[in-house]
Amino acid sequence: MITKPNSNKARLKRHKRVRNHISGTAARPRLNVFRSLNNIYAQVIDDVAGVTLVSASSLELKDTYGGNKEAAKAVGKLVAEKALDKGIKEVIFDRGGYLYHGRVAELADGAREGGLEF
Repeated sequence: MITKPNSNKARLKRHKRVRNHISGTAARPRLNVFRSLNNIYAQVIDDVAGVTLVSASSLELKDTYGGNKEAAKAVGKLVAEKALDKGIKEVIFDRGGYLYHGRVAELADGAREGGLEF
């Protein structure tokens, strides 16, 4: 029996490999991205304390489809706005095992336009 490789397993393997090298602190938390077919989610996480400081998703956007680049850019701006309100200016970007392309890159660009530095 031939089995098809599971792309999510491969993504989780890549994410685990990246997470061995990066970690968020209180001074510079981690901006994590999760991408589903219909939505995109972003969290700013302090890994030392084990808490999520800020989160945003395309579900918060009104009357828009969450699975496109425009929504990803809006989520990036939204998470940056929320982070700046909490006094967070610098983050470490964690692409979550996804390629830095398309919606992930647009979210990063939106966060940079919103004022986050990484």
